[in-house]
Amino acid sequence: LRLAAVLKTILEGEKAAVLKRDWHLPLSFHRRQEELKFSLGLQRLQHRIREIQALWERDGPAGEGTGQDGQSPTASAAPQDLPTLILEAVKELEAAKQQVLKRIQIWKRQQQLAGNGALFEENLAPLQKRCESLVEVYFQLHQQVMAASTELGPELLPRLLERFTEVLSSLVKR
Repeated sequence: LRLAAVLKTILEGEKAAVLKRDWHLPLSFHRRQEELKFSLGLQRLQHRIREIQALWERDGPAGEGTGQDGQSPTASAAPQDLPTLILEAVKELEAAKQQVLKRIQIWKRQQQLAGNGALFEENLAPLQKRCESLVEVYFQLHQQVMAASTELGPELLPRLLERFTEVLSSLVKR
């Protein structure tokens, strides 16, 4: 473990030195890294949605379905697992939204700087693709939450719906 920690420290130092020396190169590197981070977050979110759907299909509404072993599921499995998975998915949705909003803000700033002669990439296709994929995942997750509304209870469902509204409205407004 110490060897791994030493190697990690050395590599981080080398990365910092390269970025400091070649300050003009990291823009494409950072863009690619940001794009990969967003893609990974989106894939993680889609995986969570599939987990929620599988749990919902396995246990059924209000735990009426049967488990994978053909037995009736325990009463505590669905109420604990489903809300936890949904809350994690909503948290990841909000993180992905923040990444999109950060990228939009960067694009707006670059557009402003272009008025002063700075280079500006006018292509909105990657940003539009991000927004569309995020909204698609948003609606999938919203659909799962609405399907599981009886499992979530009267106190959790309104909070989740409020968080969903905030995510969509902030994307539309910005």
